[in-house]
Amino acid sequence: MAQSSKRLIPLAAMEQIIKQAGAERVSDKAKAALKEVLEEYAKMVATDAVKFALHAGRKTVKAGDIKLAVKK
Repeated sequence: MAQSSKRLIPLAAMEQIIKQAGAERVSDKAKAALKEVLEEYAKMVATDAVKFALHAGRKTVKAGDIKLAVKK
């Protein structure tokens, strides 16, 4: 879990997402857990999006590649 120490997505953003879902209070462990899950999912989506861009003969990942990767 050395990667979870990187600040790709701020913990404050995780707290806001959980609070917007209806929570009054959010533990530090809950914020860290959501951060870990979301970052892992984002990496999988990004990897697929890069593959779609390369398959299309592009070096640039476009929004359509991301949307296609999410639907996969």
